Amino acid sequence: MVRAFADRPVPRAVIDGVLDAALRAPSAGFSQGWAFLVLEGPAQTALFWELTAPLGAAGGTRWDRLRRAPVLVLPLAHRQAYLDRYGEPDKISRGLDTAEAWRVPYWLVDTSFATMTMLLAATDARLGALFFGLGGGERALLDRLGVPPGYEPIGAVALGWPGEGDAPSPSLARGRRPRRETVHYGRWEGT
Repeated sequence: MVRAFADRPVPRAVIDGVLDAALRAPSAGFSQGWAFLVLEGPAQTALFWELTAPLGAAGGTRWDRLRRAPVLVLPLAHRQAYLDRYGEPDKISRGLDTAEAWRVPYWLVDTSFATMTMLLAATDARLGALFFGLGGGERALLDRLGVPPGYEPIGAVALGWPGEGDAPSPSLARGRRPRRETVHYGRWEGT
């Protein structure tokens, strides 16, 4: 994840390549219940920063460098697309035509898959990318940008060319959990 961006635009063809990868992610019942709202350049991204409060953004130089990202993508999950899809004749027998019937909200899972695919494609394109959570103001932003009801952001993705002074997250100091604690073959073995 990159948190410092160069003040340099990203060509639309590169952005489209990253988004094309996201659009090929898997989805339950091929529902494709996602949408991606792309904000390019300071005129569009300024509204995002004005109206939202990213989680953990108390200000400071780390967030100032992030705000230079020339592209912000809002991955939006659309629950109704799944309810509609699972109300169709070939899926109705599964009983998943109401939100309460879903043990796992695949509209969130699938939008997350698509977002992860976008992050990987950004890396392949030599872009810097950062997924970050939102902590307020989303509804006002979505309303201002004309997003129809029913689409909910799962976070935001900053895209751009990596800039100087990008410090790794302090959370990395925790280290990765040992494999023996996270991977279990055949049965769960104690740690």
